[in-house]
Amino acid sequence: KLVAEGLPNKEIAGRLVISPRTVETHVQNILTKFGFTSRAQIVRLFATQETALESDRIG
Repeated sequence: KLVAEGLPNKEIAGRLVISPRTVETHVQNILTKFGFTSRAQIVRLFATQETALESDRIG
């Protein structure tokens, strides 16, 4: 979710009390898992999932 909020690795690391390198590794793993090439694609995926969840709650 923090990536989807547009936070840089350094800020994510600070919030989670982990190293920026660890964040970088996790972000890269997400990109690889979904076949993505950019963080923007993670943002779109998260937005799509949030929209689907909202629809489920309402419907």
